[in-house]
Amino acid sequence: MPVLALLSAVFVVGFEQLVQWQYGPAGIVGLLLLTIGIKAKSPTCSSVGAVVLALMVAGPAISS
Repeated sequence: MPVLALLSAVFVVGFEQLVQWQYGPAGIVGLLLLTIGIKAKSPTCSSVGAVVLALMVAGPAISS
């Protein structure tokens, strides 16, 4: 059991670092809102976090 908890913690920290490196502080805020919303069973909070992450991943539309 401790090995599973350790691997889970390493994965979560690694994923957070990847999001922060790729999308900056706004990505961390989105991930935090999504996580808090899921744990608190708050659809509003998790939806806001999901939208923030989706906007960060989609990025701005560049038209020429």
